Amino acid sequence: MASLLIRNVDDALHARLKARAATHRRSLEEEARELLRTAVAREEIPARETLADLARRLFGQVNGTDVNIPARGGSARRASIDFSSSSYNPPDQS
Repeated sequence: MASLLIRNVDDALHARLKARAATHRRSLEEEARELLRTAVAREEIPARETLADLARRLFGQVNGTDVNIPARGGSARRASIDFSSSSYNPPDQS
């Protein structure tokens, strides 16, 4: 196995690493190896696909149809129905 020597480690960082190793019941050297292993493994994980990316991939223009969604807050608002009004005529329930 290869060895790695790290020089000029800040005293505060060394103390934090030593405390972290004690918390995990590992040696300082094993804690450093685990941190390096975790950091390198994290880089190998591909970025997760967001919901928007998934929707575009599954339902986008290439795989389906392009839907024109109007902007929110437009001026085309309908008046609210007043259910207490005598002019309200509910639909037949039959």
